[in-house]
Amino acid sequence: MSGMESVIVDGGLALRHRADGHLELRANGIFVMDTRETSTEKALATRALELHAQPGQVLIGGLGLGFTLEAVLTDPRVESVTVVEIEPRLVEWMRSGRVPHGPELLNDERVHIEVADVAVVLRESPAEAYDVVLLDVDNGPGYLVHDANGALYEAPALAHARRSTAPGGTVVVWSAAEAPALLEVMTQVFDVAETHSYPVDLQGHEETYWLYAGWLSTGGVSPRNGTN
Repeated sequence: MSGMESVIVDGGLALRHRADGHLELRANGIFVMDTRETSTEKALATRALELHAQPGQVLIGGLGLGFTLEAVLTDPRVESVTVVEIEPRLVEWMRSGRVPHGPELLNDERVHIEVADVAVVLRESPAEAYDVVLLDVDNGPGYLVHDANGALYEAPALAHARRSTAPGGTVVVWSAAEAPALLEVMTQVFDVAETHSYPVDLQGHEETYWLYAGWLSTGGVSPRNGTN
């Protein structure tokens, strides 16, 4: 509600209704995201989807406030979206409408919510189960909210993501800061690795967020490897 603030806290997770009318999500006291600046959450989806001719099956690691999911659902080619979120409280806040756009997103018949660790899900998924895998489970390897998430940015977990992705598919990782080591690992794991930087206005401060995309070749022409 504009002009007022309220905070819902459950364990280490907090949803703040700010005086400016926006929602802000924090974990263990660390800023995760808000509803004011959502461009890179959406770009996480749109960049991956534009690289794929038929992205029927999508996996999203990390529900957040739903903006990546929203962007995925706007693509009519998408047939099914599996969202893996480790925090059941966040899923409940979305379902109950504490995040106002949450119920509509989660009620989409294409959406399946799995409360689990995405690293485990990728490790146990059938080979080539997804066309696109989107990973936004933390602030990136340089600003971890949960130290255990660091393994997700390393070769073994990314290799599981590759195995779970069909030929021609894409795995995209969101990061709050430039991560050259992540790009190096993704270059080793995937056929092509790309870096994309996005300037953002974060509550009046200029920041840069990053997407790291790994692409699986089909044996034909692949996107050009590079950065921008």
